[in-house]
Amino acid sequence: MTETGTGAEELVVAESGRVLVITMNRPEARNAMSLRMARGIADALTMLDERADLSVGVITGAGGTFCAGMDLKGFARGERPIVEGRGFAGLVRRPPDKPLIAAVEGYALAGGFEIVLSCDLVVASRAATFGLPEVRRGLTAAAGGLLRLQHRIPYHLAMELVLTGRMWPAPQAHDARLVSRLTEPGAALDGALELAREIAENAPLALVASKQVMVRSADWPLDERFDRQEEFVNPVRESADAKEGALAFVEKRAPRWTGR
Repeated sequence: MTETGTGAEELVVAESGRVLVITMNRPEARNAMSLRMARGIADALTMLDERADLSVGVITGAGGTFCAGMDLKGFARGERPIVEGRGFAGLVRRPPDKPLIAAVEGYALAGGFEIVLSCDLVVASRAATFGLPEVRRGLTAAAGGLLRLQHRIPYHLAMELVLTGRMWPAPQAHDARLVSRLTEPGAALDGALELAREIAENAPLALVASKQVMVRSADWPLDERFDRQEEFVNPVRESADAKEGALAFVEKRAPRWTGR
C-alpha cells in the first residue's frame, strides 16, 4: 500500500492498486471529526473521482474505532467540521461518484454513523457498534442520519434507533442488511479491501454509472426512469470499455479497462 496523503497527521490517504484508502487518524479522540480532517476527506474524495486509475474508495478509522462523531472540543471553540458543497466530514452532503466502502471497527456513533450511511457498502467487525445518540444530547442527527437511515433499513427500526438513541451492535445491523459483510474484530479493513478489489476488477465507467442510476433514480417518476437513466448508461454502452468487455469475453481473457 502506497501512502499518498498526510502521513501520521489527522488523516492518512493511501493507495492499494485501484483502491484509495482513507484513514481517520485521531485515535486519542476516537477519531472525532475535526475541520482539518473533514477538509482532508473532501480533498481525498475529489482525488478519487478525478483519478482514472482509482475505482473504489475505503474509509476507516485508526486505533480500533471508526468515528465517534463531531469533535465537541472543536465545536465549543466555534469550529464546525463542514466543507462547503460536501457537508459534514467533507462527505455526507455529496459523496463521491465512485463507490465508497466503510470499514468499521469499534464505535460509529452520531456523525460517525452518518459517515457510514453516506457509503455504498459497509464491512464491519462483529464487535462494532452503531448509533445516533443525538436525541440524548438535545440534538438531531442532521448530517444525513434522519434522511438516510429509513432508506437503508426498515422504517420502524430506523425510527426506534433515532428516537431512543440506543446503541446498535453490528450483528444486528448485518441482520437488517445495513452491514454488507461481518468480520472478526480487527479484520474490517482487510474485509473491505477484499470487497473493494473485487469491485475494482470491473469497468470503471460502468461502476460510476451504475452507482449514479441507483442513487439518483429513487425519486424519478416511474414513467421517466428508463429515459432518464440513458444520460448515465448510454455513454457506457458506447464506450471503448464496452467493446473491450465483449472482446475479452469472446477471447476468454481478462479485460483491459482504459476508462474510456
